[in-house]
Amino acid sequence: MRSLSYLAQSAFPLVWLLVPAVGAFIRTRHAPSPQHALETWQRWWAIGAFGCGSLWMTVAFLCAPDVMATAIGFDRTPFMFEIAFANLGLAVMGFRAASASARERITIGLSGGMFLWGALAGHVYQWFARGDHSPGNTGGVLVSDLLIPAVMIILAVRARRLEPATQAAAV
Repeated sequence: MRSLSYLAQSAFPLVWLLVPAVGAFIRTRHAPSPQHALETWQRWWAIGAFGCGSLWMTVAFLCAPDVMATAIGFDRTPFMFEIAFANLGLAVMGFRAASASARERITIGLSGGMFLWGALAGHVYQWFARGDHSPGNTGGVLVSDLLIPAVMIILAVRARRLEPATQAAAV
């Protein structure tokens, strides 16, 4: 039972990747154009992965700091309050990205990446340097920290590349 609990805690961050991916997949099965499908994917990713995932982390760090500290394998520190508000900033950027241009989405992905990829490096360091195998330090959080901004950037770059083709076709 203990290993099942560890697995569930470790895998939970993947919810913020799977729900938007499944939602976008279902919504775009009969999309009228590749551009429409891409826009739908970007909105689902921005709101679901970036926005809701970061908002969840904000609430978790503010409302259950002891639980989060245990999950990460750290002692509770005042920096957890700061992490909560850094995640709130990511949530705001994610929700903004839902109606942003491709260029803005690239910027939002890069901005979020600076925080999340830094967090990823910190998790990996704690894993190898200190043997921290806590469910909130390894597993799903590593995948989420890597993919949330990376997918945002990739989708936005793809949309940006399609913009001239769309504009040329309209002329």
